[in-house]
Amino acid sequence: MVDVARHAGVSLKTVSRVVNKAPNVQQELVDRVLAAVDELGFRRNQLASALRSGQQTSTVGLLIEEIANPFYATIAQVAAEVAAGFDSLLITASSEEDPVREERLLRDLCARRVDGLLVVPAGYDHSFLRAEVEQGIPVVFLDRPAGGLVADTVLLDNRGGARAGVEHLLGEGHRRIGVLLDSIGVYTMRERLGGAQEALGAAGLPYDSHLVCDGVRDPVTAAQAVAQMLDAPDPPTAFFALNNRITVGVVQELWHRNSTASVVGFDDFELSHLMPLPLTVIAYDTRELARQAAELLFARIAKQNLWPRTVVLPTRLVNRGLR
Repeated sequence: MVDVARHAGVSLKTVSRVVNKAPNVQQELVDRVLAAVDELGFRRNQLASALRSGQQTSTVGLLIEEIANPFYATIAQVAAEVAAGFDSLLITASSEEDPVREERLLRDLCARRVDGLLVVPAGYDHSFLRAEVEQGIPVVFLDRPAGGLVADTVLLDNRGGARAGVEHLLGEGHRRIGVLLDSIGVYTMRERLGGAQEALGAAGLPYDSHLVCDGVRDPVTAAQAVAQMLDAPDPPTAFFALNNRITVGVVQELWHRNSTASVVGFDDFELSHLMPLPLTVIAYDTRELARQAAELLFARIAKQNLWPRTVVLPTRLVNRGLR
């Protein structure tokens, strides 16, 4: 400010009034000061200004699992759109499903004085955020709930969607249904598996561990798991894939074998309508998931006196693949 005042030939107080947009400053002085600012190449430090005044920083943090995953990319896109509508900037980070990295990144975002946090959790204990929440930083969890912390949460109806998917296969007459999932340690996988088990139990079918395969993390391992099941003495006649990457691997192996087994997969995905076999996907509105979470966060930032709440969004069955 001293440099600008000297360059513009005005007082330090005049520079302060201009950059802080005080009223009743002569336009000629405003023009001189802004010209000096531009000529000297100075830029306003919004964060420093907010820290000095105790105001908000107009930034919010988003922690997702994997930036390359289209699901999380859509969440980031929508969250950024909502933030822009509130004149705020979204800072996005990826935990890579690592709880240690998750905690470090969330602490770092808090240290940067973000006005609030959107979190797709990787770990099981988020009590380390309690001090920040008590100090006024709102946090909204989406896709998965927090652990050890009462907070706003926006979820999908994972259990209900999975139950409907398996009921669809049962309605087609299938009684041996292979279920493939990533990790039972992930909340969404547990809920989806639980919904599948509820549907199978309601149909009076006994639990068969040979029809449930854990640790299926990508299309390659999904294809391998399907091959093992189909090579068993009493193979399944249908498969339920608990996420879209698993679905792709299931379809690839069935196509390779020219199998007529039916497929239901949780999560819709781009080009699913071009899969070489008929399949049914459990679809939902990812944009709505992100929008509701982001808008709830900004309601909290605006100090709306709301009890922490959980929003559950519906799913639906959609026919995909070449039929």
